[in-house]
Amino acid sequence: MAIRTQFENSSEIGVFAKLTNKYCLMAHGGSHHFKVFENELADHIPVIYTSVAGCRILGRLVCGNKNGLLLPNTTTDQEMMHIRNSLPDEIVVQRVEERLSALGNCVSCNDYCALVHPDIDKETEDIIADVMGVEVFRQTVNGQALVGSYSVFSNKGGIVHPQTSVEDQDELSTLLQIPLTAATVNRGSEVLGAGIVANDWISFCGLDTTATEIAVIESIFKLNAQDPSKIVTEMRSSLIDNL
Repeated sequence: MAIRTQFENSSEIGVFAKLTNKYCLMAHGGSHHFKVFENELADHIPVIYTSVAGCRILGRLVCGNKNGLLLPNTTTDQEMMHIRNSLPDEIVVQRVEERLSALGNCVSCNDYCALVHPDIDKETEDIIADVMGVEVFRQTVNGQALVGSYSVFSNKGGIVHPQTSVEDQDELSTLLQIPLTAATVNRGSEVLGAGIVANDWISFCGLDTTATEIAVIESIFKLNAQDPSKIVTEMRSSLIDNL
């Protein structure tokens, strides 16, 4: 299911949280709305409150999956130790010396594949492949180099920038071997990475997200009990037509 929430007064929850199949990192603070993460996840995976480089915008600074977590080189030793001690032992935590240090904006990944910013260092690309155990593709989404901001995907499906052409969607879908669709969050926002976090069995999106957007999200991430219905297909078409 897809759950609406907000961080303090912001619907950009993907900025303040990082969700994978094995753990969830969250920024300190947040309103009672944000506690829904802990309520839904604590019985299944560790929920870790932390900062990265003293900042609460950790969702845009880190990238990770069930195998590993990569942190920017500005992460302090204390923060890294806290994260490492809180995560299961099998998850590799590593700092990356990378000029494009907002890794969450530059990398979009699931447990098997990663799309990365075309200008990312070769060393960083190798580290991503090694630590996270994924196949790495240098790609853009609708001509946007910040793939982490304009695409979100799990092992079951994903969403990309609303103006991505059908040909580009098909190409990315073939690379990643999962179904993709163009979508928006937070009542028309195209910055998907900031508006939604998802794994294989749950997703959270900003409080401004409309019922139509939630239906599309639940359908493509296969969070429904049943198969995507004809109604959802029609709603998705109407959403794209409106854009």
